[in-house]
Amino acid sequence: MMVGVSDDRPPEESPANTVDPTTVSAPPQRLRTLLVLAAVVLGLDLLTKTIAVAKLTPGDPVSVVGDFARLSLVRNPGAAFSMATGMTWLLTLVAAAVVVGVVRIGRTLRSLGWAIGLGMVLGGALGNLMDRLFRAPGPLQGHVVDFVAIGWWPVFNVADSAIVCGAILLVVLTVFGFEPNGTRVGHDKPGDASEGSAA
Repeated sequence: MMVGVSDDRPPEESPANTVDPTTVSAPPQRLRTLLVLAAVVLGLDLLTKTIAVAKLTPGDPVSVVGDFARLSLVRNPGAAFSMATGMTWLLTLVAAAVVVGVVRIGRTLRSLGWAIGLGMVLGGALGNLMDRLFRAPGPLQGHVVDFVAIGWWPVFNVADSAIVCGAILLVVLTVFGFEPNGTRVGHDKPGDASEGSAA
């Protein structure tokens, strides 16, 4: 028996205590952020349209900033900028497909930037979809309520603004390599520090 020599060995690390570094660095899922933002956009869109229908008269614009900014109630059977006015039913189906697609993407979403962009697109698509489903002249044929007129720009609403701004953000994120799963092109793992908090 040897004196002063210990047979003690450092305890082996239990597999249960090991931590996957990928899991630690991965940003959280962003579906809740997407849905909350979509709900806010939808609520603002429905509220402003309700006020516009109650307070404005078609063909009688209200000046906000001279002739540059006006409130002008218009019933739009087409898409943005009054395109495809004779295909309201098709636009309704497209809007429904957009909603389904965004929700499917959102289930695995980890990028904050993508959550914001898709949330704006989802909220705007739902806002205009509500018009097409529930406003006159009937289901799938409803005309969208537009009421904001800026300069020469076609009359639009909150939903249109959200869709356009959200789409621009998504294009910017794509151009700079930010992926919906929280990674960035050229980096190995989600949540890389160089990605930044906005993505």
